[in-house]
Amino acid sequence: MDAGTKLDRIGDSLKKFTCALGLLPLLCCLTVPSLAQDMPRLEKKDGRFALMVEGKPFLMLGAQINNSSSWASELPKVWPALEDMHVNTVEAPVYWETMEPEPGKFDFATVDLLVNGARKHHLHLVLLWFGTWKNGQAHYVPEWVKNNPQKYPREISSYGKVLDVLSPNSTNNLEADKHAFSALMRHVKEIDAAQHTVIMIQVENESGSIGSVRDFSATAQKEFDGQVPPDLTRSLHKENGTWSKVFGADADERFAAYSTAHYIGEVARAGKAEYPLPMYCNVWITYPVAALENRDHPSPGQEYPSGGPQQGNIAIWKAAAPSIDVLAPDFYSDNRDLYHAVIATYHRDDNALFIPETGRGANFGAFFFYALGHGAIGFSPFGVDYTGWWGGEHKVPETLSENYALLKPMAAELAQLNFDGKLQTAVEQRGMPRQRLHFGDVDAIVSFGFPQRDGETPPGTGDQPGRAIVAQLGPLEFLVTGFDASVSFSLRDTSGTPSPTEQIEILRADEGQYVDGSWQTSRIWNGDQTDRGLNFRGPNKSVVRILLHKLPLYDDSIRGRK
Repeated sequence: MDAGTKLDRIGDSLKKFTCALGLLPLLCCLTVPSLAQDMPRLEKKDGRFALMVEGKPFLMLGAQINNSSSWASELPKVWPALEDMHVNTVEAPVYWETMEPEPGKFDFATVDLLVNGARKHHLHLVLLWFGTWKNGQAHYVPEWVKNNPQKYPREISSYGKVLDVLSPNSTNNLEADKHAFSALMRHVKEIDAAQHTVIMIQVENESGSIGSVRDFSATAQKEFDGQVPPDLTRSLHKENGTWSKVFGADADERFAAYSTAHYIGEVARAGKAEYPLPMYCNVWITYPVAALENRDHPSPGQEYPSGGPQQGNIAIWKAAAPSIDVLAPDFYSDNRDLYHAVIATYHRDDNALFIPETGRGANFGAFFFYALGHGAIGFSPFGVDYTGWWGGEHKVPETLSENYALLKPMAAELAQLNFDGKLQTAVEQRGMPRQRLHFGDVDAIVSFGFPQRDGETPPGTGDQPGRAIVAQLGPLEFLVTGFDASVSFSLRDTSGTPSPTEQIEILRADEGQYVDGSWQTSRIWNGDQTDRGLNFRGPNKSVVRILLHKLPLYDDSIRGRK
């Protein structure tokens, strides 16, 4: 009898024994840790993050559907758009108002439709909990909550206006949201623990307050007049004191940030107690003054929801909401400098980079490459479906779609390479038609625009759509792809300057694709395809694996004769 058979028989005997004693539930509990290892989770290695799905790094090529598209009547218009977009993940909302139409009575029909639809179309799913907050207001709160402000109080502005925002300083509000969210996570576990269709959860949506910098109700004011929680001051390395003393002119907004973060952190903690999927909060970011009309400074509660995890509130959120795994910026501006600044702010040692909402225009295709080059675990344009919400156009975002079509077959390989620190990207910028990527002693030189003539600066593309990925597979082996770009290679010495003694050339360039994790070559590039580098131009969307080799820069025997 082999060892496996012996173990199986021991297991069967144990089950019979525990059944006889009424201990089978305990035995089931004992198997949970092994299952938990395969659950979607975030991992960190050498300062880089990966979303692990089925034990492997996963790159989310996502799309978010419109707010009112998670209905049975609308979902048939959703799935074809996602297929045309070439996504591997869909982000879809779950509405508190329809999930809990009466207190304690739950209807999970929407959740089931989304999970079953995602499985049918071979997609992973991110559920968006539209609970207490949606865009800084209480849009999706159930009617029985909205109709009972005495029990479920609203925020009050500084001049006494009752707002369409539930107070984050109310225990009743918190407990109601916790109860509903816990029920949601319990149901997701019941229907999906074995299949892992659902890989992340968004807790609320663009939280914070629209209409006031904070809650000025009697309850909130009492907390504001009191001491800042000592745990928060310690985390921020500040002296103890009142909110006004500790934070000065920013006290109102920082108080709102703590109140909101603590509230949402408690909701997430309750949900994770049921089923600990990775959880994130998306961010309505602050925009620079130049982007605001008739303002000389950003106004919290007006230009953005006050108290959300905006750039200036990240430290408070990290301290007050440890159950939230990722703070994820939504980005809708075409401004590349602002985009780079936002990426730098949220790409932190304690925060994985994830773009859960973004625009649909051509610029955002390059933005995806930039985010990927900074370790992003996922990217998702908003409003991808055929419900007609976006001007009735029956089409998906063109540039982002071609990104996804190119990268989807090798998304698993790219995710692993990124997690290993082997992947870099180059994105065209105005006045920078050529960029260098460093891989040890090998440089990848990325040039944008065509034609590219010897000795001349590449022309660029005018509207800067050029973008490229270079990933190192071995010391002299690389995976290369891109749009409107060429990629060549050179050697550097230890000082970082071009090697005075060696040169490098392409030994072999195989165009192909990964199929179920295995590389398959379709043809070998040479001639015009490799002259002046690997050329990615026109309608051809190619992926190339190249093998380089080193050779002397000069023949010393010839040089010695001169």
